Amino acid sequence: MKTLIRGGRIVTATDDYHADLLIEDGRIALIGHSLTVEADQVIDAQGLVVLPGGIDVHTHFDMPFGGTTSADDFASGTKAAAFGGTTTIIDFAIQSRGHSLQEGFETWLAKAEGKASIDYGFHMIVSEARPEILDEMQRMVDQGVTSFKMFTAYPGVFMVDDGGIFRALQRAADIGAMIAMHAENGSVIDVLVEQALARGEVAPKYHALTRPPQLEGEATHRVIVLAELTKAPLYIVHLSAADALDAVIAARDRGLDVYAETCPQYLFLSYDNYEEPGFDGAKYVMSPPLRPREHQERLWQGLKTDDLQVVATDHCPFCMKDQKVLGRDNFAKIPNGAPGVETRMSLIYDGGVAAGRLSLNRFVEITATMPAKLFGLFPQKGTIAVGSDADLILFDPSGETRWSSVTHHMRVDYNPYEGRVTRGAIRQVLSRGEVIVDGTQFRGREGRGQYLKRHSFVRP
Repeated sequence: MKTLIRGGRIVTATDDYHADLLIEDGRIALIGHSLTVEADQVIDAQGLVVLPGGIDVHTHFDMPFGGTTSADDFASGTKAAAFGGTTTIIDFAIQSRGHSLQEGFETWLAKAEGKASIDYGFHMIVSEARPEILDEMQRMVDQGVTSFKMFTAYPGVFMVDDGGIFRALQRAADIGAMIAMHAENGSVIDVLVEQALARGEVAPKYHALTRPPQLEGEATHRVIVLAELTKAPLYIVHLSAADALDAVIAARDRGLDVYAETCPQYLFLSYDNYEEPGFDGAKYVMSPPLRPREHQERLWQGLKTDDLQVVATDHCPFCMKDQKVLGRDNFAKIPNGAPGVETRMSLIYDGGVAAGRLSLNRFVEITATMPAKLFGLFPQKGTIAVGSDADLILFDPSGETRWSSVTHHMRVDYNPYEGRVTRGAIRQVLSRGEVIVDGTQFRGREGRGQYLKRHSFVRP
């Protein structure tokens, strides 16, 4: 199957030019002006921007949490991702306590196979640092799982003590892997939660008030120190607070291999959302929580100056009507998470490029290229180049998109950006040369997504 895309404006992290693209066997075969080649399909991209497909390196599909399971599985979640211009996701497999990494990997493979409509990889959540678990990390790397997530939060569930984190960082340095950290001080948070509940403070807003930004900053600094001692690369997930950003900036200024992502919710929403009437604040219960509005511009500045390298989503949706309500009388029982896999690209274009905060090249870098480089997918993914997978977005900068729970494709009964209109519209999405989104029509199919065996960490 040969596809020719004619006359588009091609934008990568470093390039911006008009040309034709020839796609053959799912990859970009030729780039040039006024190509005279035969093709089975010709797509007119006049007036459109051709971008690399988005890469979301932080999703939680079909994930058990707090007595329920995230509302999107790999079928609905990857379909929603495709409509949002994301053509690759990296989800989190979980090593449950008392079980092996291999069991977690095989469990998540089974969740994705036959359901995912876009390509996918996995990080591995390490919930304990037993010697046999650390030994098993090499087996994961051999199978293409080259990043491992650990937590300084959720005592008794995911949290690993500093000694265990240090050992895992040492192991990662030895085998060419990346450690991704959820950095909040979980032990102190548990004390604050206990004290709040004892005072009868049960509303959703107390989720945020018991997880202050200082505790994110402290934990971020602490794990950076451990990474520096081991010389292991470190990636801070869902950075939400200026306190944590300051620690990352200081580390990067010293030349350390420290990287960080933020998420759209921390750029567009704020603590004010917890003050919405009734129980509506539960929509925004996630960890870390939304911060006071003054943190937002610091995060935008961090994206502009490369102190933050990636925008991911932490997509982990729970429906209000039958999941979030589990915590109606106790904020600590509200399932943590919110939807975002479909809205990410549009929001960052609108608030970044259209608002004049980011260049279009930088937009590509933080949503596609740097995720691919950091997590062992470049140049197969994350760019437009001969030999790369033909994962592409045909984007109309003159269009607009209105967001609503009625029209989005995520399997959740609310949208955090309900009624928001973002500038620009996705017209078509291609995954390995196949048109999977055409306007409002989904032309992909469940199970066409392929597992991605990622290569080891290479400093970008």
